[in-house]
Amino acid sequence: MNGWPKKPLWRCPKCGHEFVTRNLWHSCGRYDVSEHFMGKPPQLRETFDAYAALARSCGPITVYAQKTRIVIQARVRFAGVAVRKQWLDASMWLKRRAKHPRLMRVEDFGRLGFGHHFRLARWEDIDGDLGQLMREAYRIGEQEHIYGNASADVE
Repeated sequence: MNGWPKKPLWRCPKCGHEFVTRNLWHSCGRYDVSEHFMGKPPQLRETFDAYAALARSCGPITVYAQKTRIVIQARVRFAGVAVRKQWLDASMWLKRRAKHPRLMRVEDFGRLGFGHHFRLARWEDIDGDLGQLMREAYRIGEQEHIYGNASADVE
């Protein structure tokens, strides 16, 4: 961790979302978070709000909807949610394989780390262990592995 100053984010002129590099692939659309919850049980929106609040407790984030998912981003996208009929497929990017009772699958991103997918059906599914993993994912989202930690540690 070198402590270099963070590069400014690039803003897509079409959708307004910000990214660490110019022309980074994204769905480039304008969607509303609430669209993902239409026709779904109200507890799914409550669960999403609790998941987003957990991410927000780590530091500044941006939450935006894409066509098939909702993204949670610091400097980079580090967490998200795909809304299903009865649960959320909540995801996080971690540098290591983690364990959790609600973990459904893990994607291997090679040297970049692992995508973890959790099944959350109600806000009570969000526990302290998931909070610890979110803090770890947030540090990746802030690119601390590249720039170091310029602010206070989030733990």
